[in-house]
Amino acid sequence: MAAPSALSAASVDSSVRDIELDTAALRVLAHPLRLTVLSLLRERGPSTATRIAEELGINPGAASYHLRRLASGGLIVEEPERGTGRERWWRSAHRQSIHDPTAACGEQHEAGLGYTHAVALAAADRLRRSAHELPLIPREWLDVVTYSDFLLHLAPADVHRIRAEIFEVIARYRWSGSEVPEGSVPVTLQVQAFPVPGTALPSVGEA
Repeated sequence: MAAPSALSAASVDSSVRDIELDTAALRVLAHPLRLTVLSLLRERGPSTATRIAEELGINPGAASYHLRRLASGGLIVEEPERGTGRERWWRSAHRQSIHDPTAACGEQHEAGLGYTHAVALAAADRLRRSAHELPLIPREWLDVVTYSDFLLHLAPADVHRIRAEIFEVIARYRWSGSEVPEGSVPVTLQVQAFPVPGTALPSVGEA
């Protein structure tokens, strides 16, 4: 499972690697607002607590707290050359965070559940904010935006196969550095696949 959004190539040096989340990092990211702050740095580039607070409509103190937590997990780093003494600038330390729940066990598996829950909540909030902005975006973007919902009957193996195929397509559009097409902007592509709520729960005896 990748983090909620991939980094715009313009936001970070192309040499910065992706990070495989360990247990400590998963715990840091088990908070939807913290994920949103990290995504903002990855999409828009370096920023301060004040700017992030204004963008997300939160208290600057809360923004500072979440930035410090992200820094403690090694997910963001400070840019002291940008600071003025009163404001601290931060940037993402990696292009993308990666978590594979199938490879996790023990404490990492438990931490991964919290992270996955936060990813879902952050994605839902981003979808809500996008819906509010919909009447304001240019027609050229309005014509291509999609909010699609399909009902399929699949086994877990089918979902795994579809997910892999979708990720292969996405990989072909992951530009970096000078490859970023002119006129492009950061676009969030949400890929969600989950059982219809209530249909895959274990029976009382199995639970």
